[in-house]
Amino acid sequence: MLQTHAADASPPTASDRPYPTRQGRLPRHLHEVNSQWLSRLLAHRYTGIEVHGLSVVEIKNSHTTKLRVALELNEVGRAAGIPSQVCLKSNWSEGFESGDICELEARFYHLMRDQLQAPVPRSYYADWDGDGGGRGVVVMEDLGVAEGDFGNSAHHLGVDGVARGLESLAALHGALWDSPLLAAQSWLQTSMNTPVDTDQVLRMYNYIKLNLAKPSYQAFLPRWLYDQPTLLAHAFDELAEFARTQPGPRCLVHGDSHQGNSFLRAGGERVWHDWQLVRQGQPWRDVTYFMLGALTIEERRSSAAELIRHYREALSATGARDVPDQDSAWAHLRRWPVYGMQAWLANVDHWGQGGMHMVERFFCAAEDLETIPLLTAGKAPRRTVRLGQGARPIASGLRKLLGAGVEP
Repeated sequence: MLQTHAADASPPTASDRPYPTRQGRLPRHLHEVNSQWLSRLLAHRYTGIEVHGLSVVEIKNSHTTKLRVALELNEVGRAAGIPSQVCLKSNWSEGFESGDICELEARFYHLMRDQLQAPVPRSYYADWDGDGGGRGVVVMEDLGVAEGDFGNSAHHLGVDGVARGLESLAALHGALWDSPLLAAQSWLQTSMNTPVDTDQVLRMYNYIKLNLAKPSYQAFLPRWLYDQPTLLAHAFDELAEFARTQPGPRCLVHGDSHQGNSFLRAGGERVWHDWQLVRQGQPWRDVTYFMLGALTIEERRSSAAELIRHYREALSATGARDVPDQDSAWAHLRRWPVYGMQAWLANVDHWGQGGMHMVERFFCAAEDLETIPLLTAGKAPRRTVRLGQGARPIASGLRKLLGAGVEP
């Protein structure tokens, strides 16, 4: 029988809401989102606010929904500093159940955003149901109208650009490095100690299979991935065990720190958004995921060690104490490619981030760094894995595209 690791955070209770007076559940369907609903929602924080008009600017659906809307607000709303265009984050995606990630992001913005002197988007309202259903919503800055550019997996930053991105992660990690405030967040799970992390290979395997079947992927993926497909799950389990057993200090971990979850403001600040996998733990999940995905293979081979050193120096400059040494950081770098391997194998290009070159970068890094034997050699699998068992079905909206001949 398939076993999962228990999360180490307390489960939510029915009364665990930021605005207990709100009745009912947050909507799951997009047709329920209108100016009347938003007026009622925002009134829990802004007494007397009214949204006289709401018009959709753009809808982006993937694992969750980014709904960009233009608002007509009364004087209360304008005086509160809510801009005329915002982004609503929730799960209104057709046929894709996203677990607890929307609630988690809402908790982050409500409970932690204002505690951070770090590059994070502005937010105006965050709420969640707290009943175990995972629903949450954030009303936040619409970066689509801000001066700057969204990151994308296809952007070439170069070694210097990656170094600056690592500086922004150091600022983020240093903000709550070994902080009592971080330790007090009982809702904030530990990285790689929750099924959302540890079962990613299994839950997303139907999406992984879409890419495994492509001839373009088969041209460079290693033969063992087809001959021994459970080896990836074995390696991922060993990575999770390695991460869970590492000592502190701990910091805030973004959890999904690829370029596409960042925005480069016109002044040069890289802002990290999409906090749906926020965790506490050691920083290397963020560092390696960003760095190995953003560097070309040649850049990574020539510059990885110096970039790790640069990140460590930037982290120390924030005041962080007991920063792990270079050898310890390198030991993490050698193991963490497997996280990017599984994450990008499950990527669907239709979601907006082209993934094939990312998969190639992570698999090549794993080969160069001997990641798979380092994690698995001489070790029996920690559990019996049946790939596809319990996997999320392909979302209905994506099935329609596949039926129309659109490549995933």
